[in-house]
Amino acid sequence: MKYLIARFVFFISGWKLVATQEDIKAAQNSVMIAAPHTSNYDLVYALGTFWLMRLPLKFFIKDFYTRWYFFGFFKWMGAIGVNRSKRNNLVDHAAELLRSDINMTLMVPAEGTRKRVEKWKTGFYQIAKQAGTPISLGFLDYEKKHAGILKVIPCGEASATFAAIEKSYEHVVGKYPELYNKKIF
Repeated sequence: MKYLIARFVFFISGWKLVATQEDIKAAQNSVMIAAPHTSNYDLVYALGTFWLMRLPLKFFIKDFYTRWYFFGFFKWMGAIGVNRSKRNNLVDHAAELLRSDINMTLMVPAEGTRKRVEKWKTGFYQIAKQAGTPISLGFLDYEKKHAGILKVIPCGEASATFAAIEKSYEHVVGKYPELYNKKIF
């Protein structure tokens, strides 16, 4: 069902999936960066991308959206509710989820918001390092209308990993390019 919905949305909007079978297989049980993140539409195309690749998806969202009155809709999409008013150790929780479920890919918008930021949040790196999983580089290029996986990289030393990620996203254009800062640190 999700696959058919995604095919329909991509067809009518003119988007194309760009991911090799090797990358899709390697992205299973990884932390996937979702970048650039400049619009609410990003979630629609990111979900569609996951569904087309048939990758099992989980992502964090405000716990408000996972309450009973949404009838499980967001949970069906892969959402995990997080109470942001409490001090949670989200990195530990996410790493434990990845270690306990080898059939899961955790999507993390590394910028942390749709607004322009001075540097990315590095929780994705901490989660991958703690869980012992690779980092997959998911992307949405609004200029080309391409979505998919740029590459899957091991979680190595921080500065080298961040430099490789920055280089990979060099030519990716978000919906609102002025809101996207390609600098991680």
